Amino acid sequence: MIRFLKISLIILTIAGLPFCPSCQNEGYSAMNKSNKQEQLKKLTPEQYKVTQESGTEPPYKNKYWDNHKPGIYVDVVSGEPLFSSLDKFDSGTGWPSFTRPLVKENLVMKADRSLFMTRTEVRSKQGDSHLGHVFNDGPEPAGLRYCMNSAALRFIPAEDLEKEGYGEYAKLFKKEKPSGKTEIATFAAGCFWGVEHIFKQVKGVLKTRVGYTGGSMEHPGYRDVSTGTTGHAEAVRVEFDPSVISYEELLDYFWRLHDPTQLNRQGPDFGTQYRSVIFYHNQEQKKAAEKSREKFDKSGVFSKKSVTEIRPAGAFYDAEEYHQDYIGKNPSRSCHVLRDR
Repeated sequence: MIRFLKISLIILTIAGLPFCPSCQNEGYSAMNKSNKQEQLKKLTPEQYKVTQESGTEPPYKNKYWDNHKPGIYVDVVSGEPLFSSLDKFDSGTGWPSFTRPLVKENLVMKADRSLFMTRTEVRSKQGDSHLGHVFNDGPEPAGLRYCMNSAALRFIPAEDLEKEGYGEYAKLFKKEKPSGKTEIATFAAGCFWGVEHIFKQVKGVLKTRVGYTGGSMEHPGYRDVSTGTTGHAEAVRVEFDPSVISYEELLDYFWRLHDPTQLNRQGPDFGTQYRSVIFYHNQEQKKAAEKSREKFDKSGVFSKKSVTEIRPAGAFYDAEEYHQDYIGKNPSRSCHVLRDR
């Protein structure tokens, strides 16, 4: 009898009903073979080939590779939620790519030894649909690229999540109403590409600009600063809403996104332009910066104490436009990793 129940459970799991959000905490509703067959009849030939026969659609000639709308992606067969547009990036491959799953438990990884190589196949748990593969060449910090087939996915726009039954994910796309008050923070922590990329993703950060500050030369360019003779540091100017995120919380990100014990360098980049500096804009920021530095030095994260400077903010010169949001434009070039502490 127990063996019969186990076999029945496996059959029902593979069958998979269209996703039922109201049943998520209790598990998905079971579905018999005929119901799954009905779902498969609704698939296009390409969707069937991809999801049921582990096929691959052509790059750049599929539905979602260049889709930038906010929303989530679900299994085209079962409807279970898989990925979010918030984690989608342009991998340059011609297929929709994501840095992480929306619901990790809805994915199953399997070894794929076809095509004379070993890859990691990604399948949906309930629908058992072939989705694509995951690779270890994605952007930091996770370093993963979930390369999916559009034919295996159905996109639910953010504005339709409630009516489609995925209301629990709608909050991901609701923007905080700004208080109308903004403040400025300025940080230098090595190559400004990676520093800006991390701060841009912080909730409450409204705008970022990379540039040069802390030196004596007026209106410097990248070639000037790269000589290390101008006194300027590569820095990021952060405009934020203090009603959403505090200056102290931004300082926490600052300490975690680089190694502040390295003098005039970060990783392979060396020179005074890569030094660690907090440029304060008022006395409150100065006190908060000094307190946070003291806290970091006592934390024991590194064996050495920080060499971070705390200096008053001065003239800030915007870097060339191609430096602005550089990693957003070139996701494979990430150079900073956010630590847990």
